[in-house]
Amino acid sequence: MRKLLLIPLVVIVLLFSSSECPAPFIYTPGEGWSYETPGQTGSWLRDNAREQIEAARAAYEEGNYKVTVKAAGRVLRQWPFSDFAPEAQYITALAYEGNNRDEKAFKAYQNLLNRYPKYEKYDEVLQRQYAITTKFLNGQRFRLWGLFPVFRSMDRTTEMYQDLIKNGPYSDVAPKAQMNIGSARENKKDYAGAVEAYETVADKYSDQEEIAANALFKAGEALLKEAKAAEYDQSVASRAIEVFGDFGALHPKDERINQAEDHVRDLRVEQARGNLEIARYYDKKQIARGALTYYNAVVDIFARLLNNTDHEYAVEARERIADLKLQVSEETTEVTVENSDD
Repeated sequence: MRKLLLIPLVVIVLLFSSSECPAPFIYTPGEGWSYETPGQTGSWLRDNAREQIEAARAAYEEGNYKVTVKAAGRVLRQWPFSDFAPEAQYITALAYEGNNRDEKAFKAYQNLLNRYPKYEKYDEVLQRQYAITTKFLNGQRFRLWGLFPVFRSMDRTTEMYQDLIKNGPYSDVAPKAQMNIGSARENKKDYAGAVEAYETVADKYSDQEEIAANALFKAGEALLKEAKAAEYDQSVASRAIEVFGDFGALHPKDERINQAEDHVRDLRVEQARGNLEIARYYDKKQIARGALTYYNAVVDIFARLLNNTDHEYAVEARERIADLKLQVSEETTEVTVENSDD
């Protein structure tokens, strides 16, 4: 038991002993303990903010990102109100990004914008935040405990885009970020959330033709996906038709006009399918009049709106209408006969 207790003590002694330790821990007054790579012990420490930021820049140029973070971090701790503090925060974020620690880089950029809103590279920082977040949208994994890349999260990705939009609501990347929130919602099959995100773009940036048109078209497509996932409720299909109608009216010269018209036809078919499902339900329950109402709606859609009376849905609906009308007629005759007998 005593031998086991001695092991941790020996390890501690070795760590904090002489400079011969292969990976020494160094104590700096006012800084605390820090891990130092052999040959670099204290080499990044300087006596003033100007020289300290130069040491951070040099380490970054050499690709030594760990030392970059230490050197720049000392500027932020020792001289937080100096003219070099914003640059130190920026270099810290660059180092995290260079070391593929994108979450930490995004947060470091966020701290930069929060603390120094007049920083001269503000727009560049927004672009970097956008590029980082788009990696996560495209499948990059978030790190568990900040260490292991394990999971994807469209919710966290959305939060990052939202932070970016708050940072620069009128920046060049804001509408793209808002559009990507819609994409993140679609990745989760949250079509209602996607539509809300796209419509926000269409409303907020209505003065930018290309952006507004793309947003409205994407909103219609998200509604189309939602409509196809609905078994009975076809109100979403109706809304999608309205959105594509607005798209055509507001952007008549857009190259996707024909595609929008195709989508509307698909949505009409979807409406017919929804009515057919309801008709089948009433039919199965032997509620003839209810079934007739919805079978007739199916026939009307194909005859009046789609000019395609040979579609399988229309054929089925007409056949069932004929059978049900005969059934209703027979039931009416029976009732009449019974009443006359009375």
